[in-house]
Amino acid sequence: MRVATAGFLHTAQTHIETFESLVHGLDATVRTRHLVDASLLADARSRGGVDADLRGRLLERLVEAADGAGAVLCTCSTIGEAAEGLAAQVGVPVLRVDRPMAEEAVRRGGRIAVVAAVDSTIAPTLRLLSAAAAAAGTRVDLRPAPCPRAWPLFEAGDLNAYLAVIEGHVRSLEGAADVIVLAQASMAPVADRRAAGPTPVLASPGPAAAALVRAIAGRGISVDRAPRRPIWSGR
Repeated sequence: MRVATAGFLHTAQTHIETFESLVHGLDATVRTRHLVDASLLADARSRGGVDADLRGRLLERLVEAADGAGAVLCTCSTIGEAAEGLAAQVGVPVLRVDRPMAEEAVRRGGRIAVVAAVDSTIAPTLRLLSAAAAAAGTRVDLRPAPCPRAWPLFEAGDLNAYLAVIEGHVRSLEGAADVIVLAQASMAPVADRRAAGPTPVLASPGPAAAALVRAIAGRGISVDRAPRRPIWSGR
């Protein structure tokens, strides 16, 4: 018997439950392998990006997450660009969480507001949206809309307050953009809350989970080698 296994690299523990639910809602037979390393995001923020040392650590973590998996999804938007670029060295497809969302955003075209609570997420998200627009042959007006006061609430574990601040920020942008992109996976519930609002609000987890399930289709391994949904918590 062969089973398909999805690997995940997270920088926050809270993402495990989110992506477990999404993946198994799409295909209950998929096995999962999660690895969490918050230091990857912390160091990317303090260093202003992914330097050579951090890239090497990121590769090590991706290889761990890929053990027995058909593909790996990096759920952190700050390091997702670097993670995607390491796929050849990892040996399996490495997906960044925000690519499917970005591709949808540019299909809608026009003015795209980019909401991020962490400054380090803004530049890679803008590069991704620009590249997606170029690939689609469309022109977009990218509008960074940082919400830094929300992040300390996330770090403190007050997710309700964090989401409330993000939702208020999103509400203030409605009407000033054609589509609003939530640049961090942790913001996804706000897209559901604003579903009836005047401006489409896009979140990354749902489309990314669907892309991951498609990526591992046909890449199953022998059941005696498949991991049994182990979860690692890193530094």
